[in-house]
Amino acid sequence: MCGIVGYTGSEQATPILMRGLSRLEYRGYDSAGIAVYNGSELVVKKAKGKLSELAGRIEAAPVAGCVGIGHTRWATHGEPSDINSHPHTDGDGAIAIVHNGIIENYQELKEALIARGCVFRSETDTEVVPHLIRTYYTGSMLETLIRVLPMLQGSFALAIASKDDPDTLYCTRKDSPLVLGKTDHGSLIASDIPALLEYTRDVYLLDDFDIARVRPEGISFYDCLGNEKTKEAMHVDWDVKAAEKGGYAHFMLKEIHEEPAAIHNTLAPLIEIGRANKLRFRKDAMPINEEDANAIKNIIISACGTSYHVGMVSRFIFEKLAGIPTQVEIASEFRYRDPIIQDNSLFIVISQSGETADTIAALREAKNCGVKTLAITNVVGSTVAREADYVIYTWAGPEIAVASTKAFVSQQMVAYALAADLAVKRGKMTEDELADYLHEMDQLSAKAQILVDSWEIQAHAANHFRSIRNSFYIGRHLDAISCMEAALKLKEISYVQTEAYPAGELKHGTLSLVEDGTLVCAIATQTDLIDKMISNIKEVKVRGGYVIAFVKESETRIESEVDEVWRIPECPDIFTPILVAIPGQLFGYYMALERGTDIDQPRNLAKSVTVE
Repeated sequence: MCGIVGYTGSEQATPILMRGLSRLEYRGYDSAGIAVYNGSELVVKKAKGKLSELAGRIEAAPVAGCVGIGHTRWATHGEPSDINSHPHTDGDGAIAIVHNGIIENYQELKEALIARGCVFRSETDTEVVPHLIRTYYTGSMLETLIRVLPMLQGSFALAIASKDDPDTLYCTRKDSPLVLGKTDHGSLIASDIPALLEYTRDVYLLDDFDIARVRPEGISFYDCLGNEKTKEAMHVDWDVKAAEKGGYAHFMLKEIHEEPAAIHNTLAPLIEIGRANKLRFRKDAMPINEEDANAIKNIIISACGTSYHVGMVSRFIFEKLAGIPTQVEIASEFRYRDPIIQDNSLFIVISQSGETADTIAALREAKNCGVKTLAITNVVGSTVAREADYVIYTWAGPEIAVASTKAFVSQQMVAYALAADLAVKRGKMTEDELADYLHEMDQLSAKAQILVDSWEIQAHAANHFRSIRNSFYIGRHLDAISCMEAALKLKEISYVQTEAYPAGELKHGTLSLVEDGTLVCAIATQTDLIDKMISNIKEVKVRGGYVIAFVKESETRIESEVDEVWRIPECPDIFTPILVAIPGQLFGYYMALERGTDIDQPRNLAKSVTVE
């Protein structure tokens, strides 16, 4: 959630820290701050609100120095305020730290530190860390961290500056990401890659409990016992322009327009043209061999948010194509119900960032049970990618907006491909059937482009409905899941109370909420269920609801029953969730635009949820 940056080198630190923080704004935050060593002391500047508030304070009283740390905070312990903002210091201001995550035993530590004379200024859990470091300081920050880190329970990514070692930063992590980079004028720390891309595309990833000593001339890595270790840099293919708006008003709009390319880029590395000019999977593109595929007795999918909706669609696909019983679990709930994970299960986690805390915890629970695990993620080298037995990347490029768009369609493409591969290897799909299936998948990019180019339809509707307070999405089968994703997009960025219901459940209570003018979006793309959807639409219309229907181009039965029709290109029913997602996203975007909300950084939300 929160953003961390750090710099030490020959350049002025403040501009570098502020640029880095600006590239991490998408993560969601409510305050920001920096600490810079000015040659005699650590100068701390903090401000509640947007980064512009902090920038104004720095402009009024500039901070000079070539080493510093910065942070954007998303409040957990203590309300958003100047005092609760990071960085936090010890009592003498000799040590400054920034922190992502939650120190779960902070109250116990705080009481012990107060008993030893420490004075706390904030309500945060974070402030215990600089006091702990000062209390147990040996004169060596490395030795002190080795002693202090085992005292911390919970999750953390820490960057630390100290007057005693003024040109050196230290950082460490547990269950919260940190990346490091080297440039010709210094060394950098960040919680996510975009903050480093202006300076380098070769980055180092920290493992849990690793400690990095960051100096202008280079970076040294140590394990939890203080043994020096060697790390290889990971090269990032996308450059800084991929993480910029590129002329679009918002990152979300840019990323919607990138969806056709994301669909293509996800599928292209997996397929090739084989005999008789038919598509097939590339050799070794899919990670599960035939023997392991046939050994799978059931599949468990665990994810959060939009990725959970991908999992819900995927359940239908795995069962329909590969004949494998599949269950889908919300990652934040999975561990707390004593789950039964049978032998020969395949455990799949889905995460755009690969750093979602609850998803990582679910993955580790599965690994402890000894079953095979597979990660679907967008980020090479992320935690889930490194810890799972298998990984398939989505190759969607950076997704900056909090509301996930191209992650949904690219993750779904991976799930479609994986289901087909398992189906072939388990004898449920012939090579000819696979070729036809892959051909349909290959057409989805062009069909998505048609929908992206038709954005004015959703923009017009948003202008008409901008004042509504609530709305509903209804659908059946796969459409019911598409409703969940479309409703999430509308509610999270426009703040319109939006609920998704299986259409057949309307008469079991929800219909009482429909009155004159109520907006009901009916997704009706499942061919065999159109007649039933018409019946549900009639139930809404007779009570005064305004109905927008999402249908395929060839559908004619519904048009006379609804107020408005949004059409998607023809495709097999199984693939409609990918195409339906786009008008749903566009409607959410333009509703938010009409209502004047903060589209890329909606209130109370963060991009990568790295705390449980």
